[in-house]
Amino acid sequence: MVSTHIPRLVVAAPASGSGKTTVATGLMRAFTDAGLAVSPHKVGPDYIDPGYHSLATGRPGRNLDAWMCGPERIAPLFLHGAAGCDLAVVEGVMGLYDGAAGQGELASTAHVAKLLRAPVVLVVDASSQSRSVAALVHGFAAWDPEVRVAGVILNKVGSDRHEELLREALAESGVPVLGAVRRAGQIHTPSRHLGLVPVAERSAEAVDAVAAFAARVRDGCDLEALLAVARSAPPLEAEPWSACGEPLPHPAPSRNRGSAPDPGPQTPDGLDHAPVIAVAGGAAFTFSYAEHAELLQAAGAQVVTFDPLRDEELPADTRGILIGGGFPEMYAPELSANEPLRKAVADLAATGAPVAAECAGLLYLARSLDGKPMCGVLPAEARMSERLTLGYREAVAIADNVLAPAGTRVRGHEFHRTVIEPGAGASPAWGLTHPQRRVEGFVQGTVHASYLHVHWAGAPGTADRFVAAAAGPR
Repeated sequence: MVSTHIPRLVVAAPASGSGKTTVATGLMRAFTDAGLAVSPHKVGPDYIDPGYHSLATGRPGRNLDAWMCGPERIAPLFLHGAAGCDLAVVEGVMGLYDGAAGQGELASTAHVAKLLRAPVVLVVDASSQSRSVAALVHGFAAWDPEVRVAGVILNKVGSDRHEELLREALAESGVPVLGAVRRAGQIHTPSRHLGLVPVAERSAEAVDAVAAFAARVRDGCDLEALLAVARSAPPLEAEPWSACGEPLPHPAPSRNRGSAPDPGPQTPDGLDHAPVIAVAGGAAFTFSYAEHAELLQAAGAQVVTFDPLRDEELPADTRGILIGGGFPEMYAPELSANEPLRKAVADLAATGAPVAAECAGLLYLARSLDGKPMCGVLPAEARMSERLTLGYREAVAIADNVLAPAGTRVRGHEFHRTVIEPGAGASPAWGLTHPQRRVEGFVQGTVHASYLHVHWAGAPGTADRFVAAAAGPR
């Protein structure tokens, strides 16, 4: 066991909409501008906020999800991401004590803060209160003695007098005020489906927004006091996570029928280099976990990104395709118009190359999306819906596939406003067992497509199995 000291703090809030993303991102950028190497993290399955974190710090935004990865991996994943940094800022999810439904504190911001032994800074929307703020903060600070609420940042403060009243009230609570951010001129941050619009869709506007977040934080927060809070965190006793350091719970698929199981990818005759895995990116496919590319590379692959909105060909020598989540419904006409790439994806899938798709990728592989032709790899039609499907899931693989053997149990997350209508002959990928029982997704030869987002760090062996399939003969 390694003892590592990394200054760190968790930015939390009593509820969603309090301004923790603005404050957390602003802190990341302000400390980065001050010359510190800042490691950005996000509690939960969110893909969008880490994009803003990455823009603020110049480092990959990383998720800490105790549901999908397991509580035992939170400190190791944190240490992996924060290695060599001067400071780590962890943005929470929802309210401080809100976790996986029906699972107590599991996967809540408070749970992750305890796993990291990190002090919490509570961002409070003070726009409609004065003395009551003290009761609110006292309740959150006293609810769980193992959660150390080290300070408060008051957000949406209306005036000097309002700030004075708030500070007077909190002086009695014993929780220090570390900042007061004014309400006037709030920064416009467009949102969609319970989150901000992804950075890749905002480009220059996103850069300006992050700079504005930092200016707000510098003007209203005591950065020296916040840094002192972060430095007060004790050492963490854990081994950093490694993409190649966890044993496989099951063997990777063998490349030749009847041969013994192969524990990892091998280079077949005629393939004298690492197999190329093409990973979809660009504005339409922004949802990904940084660890996935690291796991693929550790399994022996060369990871190359392509943009289905712009590229008319797959990367040279592509042996497998990974298509993550995003908002393809916003770009259905453009994706459909790129017929050469749609054909290239379908042609590669037809050769038996492994293709794995999550959520947006599932829609892209369908015959159509809102009536616009897509790749046609799957016998299914997709369309937008008024209903938001959102939440953690438990699932079991129904059949052997390029990601997992039949019977493999995983934990994942669903997040979409679309529905997909399967055609004849479709085989499901997952049997969902919690919170409701149903089948979901598609397995078709070497194609695996599903609405379920799975963090591969919590599903050891997934990348090895996929790369082994890519390295195999055609």
